[in-house]
Amino acid sequence: MEYVRLGTTGMKVSRICLGMMSYGDPERGPDWVLSEDAARPLVRRAAEAGVNFFDTADTYSAGVSEEITGRLLREIFPRREQYVLATKVFFPVDPEVNDRGLSRKHIHAAIDASLTRLGTDYVDLYQIHRWDDATPIEETMEALNDLVRAGKVRYIGASSMYAWQFAKAQHTAERHGWTRFASMQPHYNLIYREEEREMIPLCLDQGVGLIPWSPLARGLLARAGAEDETARSGADGRIEILYGGPGDAEVLRRLAQTAGARRVPPAQVALAWLLAQPGVTAPIVGATKERHVDDAVAAEALALTGEELAYLAEPYLPRSVSI
Repeated sequence: MEYVRLGTTGMKVSRICLGMMSYGDPERGPDWVLSEDAARPLVRRAAEAGVNFFDTADTYSAGVSEEITGRLLREIFPRREQYVLATKVFFPVDPEVNDRGLSRKHIHAAIDASLTRLGTDYVDLYQIHRWDDATPIEETMEALNDLVRAGKVRYIGASSMYAWQFAKAQHTAERHGWTRFASMQPHYNLIYREEEREMIPLCLDQGVGLIPWSPLARGLLARAGAEDETARSGADGRIEILYGGPGDAEVLRRLAQTAGARRVPPAQVALAWLLAQPGVTAPIVGATKERHVDDAVAAEALALTGEELAYLAEPYLPRSVSI
């Protein structure tokens, strides 16, 4: 496993990040969420393969994902310094009116609750899950800076938003001498590339690390060339909203063809394509089966040719931006 710096920070992360959203409370749903016992061998398999980067959020399974993440990482790694732990804030965990958004009140309450659930006194990367139109960005950035200064957070990051919003946040932090975002977690994969318009060029210019979510397009890329449906795809209404653009079928056909020629699963080729894109530090890969972990690890070592990269990318057609 290769380790690289997260953006321009000095912190090294594995080129694959294990997404922990798949682990929580199966009784609360959705159907594809795994229990702690089912998650344990997958997280251990990733760690044994060299993955040191783990991403969750307070809203996943209403906090249960953080609880499971904390327990499993403490169980698998002898020392806290051996892994990089990321979580997020914005979406509600409880129904209270202030238990959401990016106000100073919610950010300070949310980090304390996350640290308790994770069983640690700091997180390595604390990310805002979305942009908050209801809170001045000065309030949000100052609150995040306070967490860094208090030692509860080492670095801060952001997730899907418009490029102008991210630029505004970075400018606000720089103007006040506050901590700037070190990473961006965009929606980015072979059949959703709208971040290449503005967000990715901005991050490249500013030295911000990219850790894409849904690198396999909610499993569509992993199933290229197959007809079967997974538990998640059958119950995931957002697949039809996010994907199905005019060029997607041809991208999937070329992905299946390239994977067949390489004699590897389509997931490995799709992840290898993403890892080869400028600025991409570590795709966030969810795993509910051992082969999902194995494919992600194998993709990190799979070097596609320039011709293959171009062949896979060529059919893509732009569509509406989705954040």
